[in-house]
Amino acid sequence: MTVAEELIPETPDESEEPIKQRKNGLYPGVSDELAENMRSGWADTELRDLAPIPQAAETAARRAALSARFPGERLVIPAGNLKTRSNDTEYAFRASVEYAYLTGNQTEDGVLVLEPTAEGHEATIYLLPRSDRENGEFWLDGQGELWVGRRHSLTEAGTLYGIPASDVRELAGALREATGPVRVVRGYDAGIEAALTDKVTAERDEELRVFLSEARLVKDEFEVGELQKAVDSTVRGFEDVVKVLDKAEATSERYIEGTFFLRARVEGNDVGYGTIAAAGPHACTLHWVRNDGAVRSGELLLLDAGVETHTYYTADVTRTLPINGRFSDLQRKIYDAVYEAQEAGIAAVKPGAKYRDFHDAAQRVLAEKLVEWGLVEGPVERVLELGLQRRWTLHGTGHMLGMDVHDCAAARVEAYVDGTLEPGMCLTVEPGLYFQADDLTVPEEYRGIGVRIEDDILVTEDGNRNLSAALPRRSDEVEAWMASLKG
Repeated sequence: MTVAEELIPETPDESEEPIKQRKNGLYPGVSDELAENMRSGWADTELRDLAPIPQAAETAARRAALSARFPGERLVIPAGNLKTRSNDTEYAFRASVEYAYLTGNQTEDGVLVLEPTAEGHEATIYLLPRSDRENGEFWLDGQGELWVGRRHSLTEAGTLYGIPASDVRELAGALREATGPVRVVRGYDAGIEAALTDKVTAERDEELRVFLSEARLVKDEFEVGELQKAVDSTVRGFEDVVKVLDKAEATSERYIEGTFFLRARVEGNDVGYGTIAAAGPHACTLHWVRNDGAVRSGELLLLDAGVETHTYYTADVTRTLPINGRFSDLQRKIYDAVYEAQEAGIAAVKPGAKYRDFHDAAQRVLAEKLVEWGLVEGPVERVLELGLQRRWTLHGTGHMLGMDVHDCAAARVEAYVDGTLEPGMCLTVEPGLYFQADDLTVPEEYRGIGVRIEDDILVTEDGNRNLSAALPRRSDEVEAWMASLKG
């Protein structure tokens, strides 16, 4: 695939590493005449009419908040590097959330450095410059621009991101020589971490990671807009799936996964996480992402999926749908119980409420239903105190949402699950009931039925807004919606 690696200059610059030659390449080398030919005859493609990215003001404000938190310290935030999938192919690159949040840039090998000054910090974004045409890197190297596409010049990058840009290949050496306190976001760039190995501590670096996680708890206006875009595309993806359920019945759950993925790639960057297309008893497996099972009329489909926008914000929505368009009596009873629990959970999302309130409200409803159906011995308070409902509810009722599907995961417990809701926070409310196919404690007719309903809820000044309200939730509305899409 990367045929370029089979070509290698005969006399590479001694100051540069020679371009790697592929073992079984068809060309043994490059003649002087070809090398000279490839150096010239190329048009000037510098982009001179660029405008800053839409979120440039927001990323600047985020960097300012970071600067204020760590005065006098050098801060290093890498994007990360390409990861090998197999041999000479790589996984699709996704920049670290911390880096993308602070810069808006998404290219591999990038590093944001905040240098301390008397007034705060001076930011520099370190990137790979345009491919070198003098040494042939642009057409000989597997990551050269003729193979993987044009990169922005450093000048262009400075305009786009509102940050002076420098050559990242010079950064590791500079960091080795640097003095003074420094922190780095770990886990993304081994080379950068190695250059700082004697200058950083795990404890101090963790404080930086935690701060950047908590900074994302409250979304700014740009982020809310991106989340709504993600949800709107996701709604259309769910509509796409309903329209092709007959084809899924003829094939497998993968038809559903592929259908939703098409919408995600056309309107966004990708899916925000592995799509869960769980039909029949697979709905009882919380993270069923194999998606290789049968889709049968008369059973339920639990579809948990989200489109990720080009700026990395993801939706996270779940609907449980009757594959033939109509709930059976028992399916409706279970579904309506989950819907009632979700309604209670959503009502508890408001500014000033404890984060745990929506979970507690939803779990109480589910516990009441389980006692009412005779599946667990009451009273309800006893069930909740002992957590007995968890055999069938299994998971928490939601999580923060943003650039990660489980956003802000590194935040302190007291700032997250033990914290208080504020306007601008976005979270999921997703209660469920799952009756495993081999659960002998429930009547046989319950076994293999799993139901989850999940929506993305924004905390507002006076309550909340359901970003995914365009997707029907009530059982009769779901049936009518499916019928309308099937014509």
